[in-house]
Amino acid sequence: MNNATSPESPKNDMPFLEHLLELRDRLLRIVLAIIIFLLCLMPFTEILFITLAEPLLRFMPEGTQMIAIDPAAPFFTPFKLAIVLAIFITIPYILHQAWSFIAPGLYTHEKAMAMPLLVSSICLFYLGMAFAYYVVFPILFGFMVTITPEGVSMMTDISRYLDFVLKLFFAFGVAFEVPIATILLVWMGLWTPDDLAEKRPYIIIGAFVIGMFMTPPDIFSQTLLAVPVWLLFEVGLLFARALVKRREAAEEMFPTVREDDIQAIEEDLNRLDHDDKK
Repeated sequence: MNNATSPESPKNDMPFLEHLLELRDRLLRIVLAIIIFLLCLMPFTEILFITLAEPLLRFMPEGTQMIAIDPAAPFFTPFKLAIVLAIFITIPYILHQAWSFIAPGLYTHEKAMAMPLLVSSICLFYLGMAFAYYVVFPILFGFMVTITPEGVSMMTDISRYLDFVLKLFFAFGVAFEVPIATILLVWMGLWTPDDLAEKRPYIIIGAFVIGMFMTPPDIFSQTLLAVPVWLLFEVGLLFARALVKRREAAEEMFPTVREDDIQAIEEDLNRLDHDDKK
């Protein structure tokens, strides 16, 4: 069959320099989007930091407050928060630019699978951050204030607090991508759902190891990360089994059609449609 390039098949005729120019343009768009959101957030840096610190402030003893041990911290800490928040807000746009760059090199059936995974990964990342803020932070900070020794005033530095919570935000955002990783492993044929199920004990141990490296050095926050990772793995395993059943059903309906043949047929049909339009 003719493997000519078509609008719906991977493009291979674009010169390398044009790829670099396209990549540069998309990176510039990403930087511009981050700057625009940063400028919009700058007037609200104080409100944003107070909102971020609220899970800790609600548990701090009366008469205590957060402190700044660095003279420049009252300015640079809210500014750093605004930069990070601008990046987090633009994540959908960043991934959209990445998708627009690589999508022309994908087959139709790959695009159909990749787009739902891309949207799901964005939603799960934000869900992980929300889980950290609304569930983990109140439990964690309430526990820390409770175990503070008598005679010790808990007065947290604003810079260290920001670094602490940003690390947790990123850790939970990435940890909530476990279902996507599980589905991808099965989709690419690296593992089967049964193989992953047999390795469940190792995955649970691995979740606690990941929690140890991605959270502060205490068993409490480590457990708060490890347990959702394990539960999300089980969710991903369910979707992976459904994916395998769907693939098997398709193979039963079309037992003689291979995936390579489907790709070649799609390319020829799209090429003919493209020639007709000319």
